[in-house]
Amino acid sequence: MTLAPHGECNAEIADHLVLSPLTVRSHVQRAMSELDARDRARLVVIAHRFGPIRPCPRQGG
Repeated sequence: MTLAPHGECNAEIADHLVLSPLTVRSHVQRAMSELDARDRARLVVIAHRFGPIRPCPRQGG
């Protein structure tokens, strides 16, 4: 889950990873559940605090 902390919505993450938005949603929800994050913003805080956050690859710019 390295794109969610960069503010990407499920559809944008799905496009980057060639997955369906529903699959991305499932993975985000599972990460939130496992990390006891009450919302996506808290998931971002946890990711920045404990995980290696790499720069988000951007196309065209």
